[in-house]
Amino acid sequence: MPLADVSGIKIFYERFEAESPKADRPPLVLVMGMGGRCEGWLPFQVPAFRAGRPVVIYDHRGVGESDDPDRAFTTADLGRDLIGLLDALEIGVADVAGYSLGAMAIQEAALAAPKRFRRLVMVGCWARADARRRMLLGEWAALARAGTPAPSMMRQRLVWTFSEEALEQSDLIEPVIDHLDDGRTPLTGERFARQCDACVGHEALDRLGALAHPALVVCGRRDLLTPPKFSREIAEAMPNARDVSLSYSGHAVMAERSDRFNEIVLHVLDDHEEPPHP
Repeated sequence: MPLADVSGIKIFYERFEAESPKADRPPLVLVMGMGGRCEGWLPFQVPAFRAGRPVVIYDHRGVGESDDPDRAFTTADLGRDLIGLLDALEIGVADVAGYSLGAMAIQEAALAAPKRFRRLVMVGCWARADARRRMLLGEWAALARAGTPAPSMMRQRLVWTFSEEALEQSDLIEPVIDHLDDGRTPLTGERFARQCDACVGHEALDRLGALAHPALVVCGRRDLLTPPKFSREIAEAMPNARDVSLSYSGHAVMAERSDRFNEIVLHVLDDHEEPPHP
């Protein structure tokens, strides 16, 4: 089991070599969101992205096979974990794509070490939570700390994660709950609550103007948790960012519209200035 030592915390990762390497393509690091393990990238993104570049996925601290330091953390701490992973894997410069909490970690990592990243892709995220999201995630954290069973917590979140069309498909949703409720994924309890706290405390909007990286900010047009206003806000704050909202999709845009999502991300990573029309 591959583990990287990141400031004394063992971080689980997997590296997939490029199937047809392109000389000018740095590794792509995929950063998972709140309450998810890195294997969530495996069905849809890793096969598509590794065609021309190495791909690295990893579990945040307190998730899956990574160590749980058993203390509160911030998105800045997660950003330092990302930089530390690059150091441990001897990756000088990387492209990076993150989802939700993972995208917030990317913002902090790029601000702390801008030269370590070539292009940034941020999916379903904010740079500053509004009052509604602070209240929502505060309630999720309280329910988690009160010991709410994992399946109940998952159903609370799925209402905000998937579009109405996806929620109608019980043959899709119930297997997701069963798969994730394995004891290794932080779905409830203190580990999940700490992730909620980190999202609520994330505050980077006023600093994003320092990031000159070519960047793509993506969300689902029907995303209830991080609606398009957050993507627009981030893109407007950065000098070289574009935002794209994909129709017929909720917060889990990379699963609900995986083919189109992958196409748009690859278009940007492959040095095109403008993303294709959504």
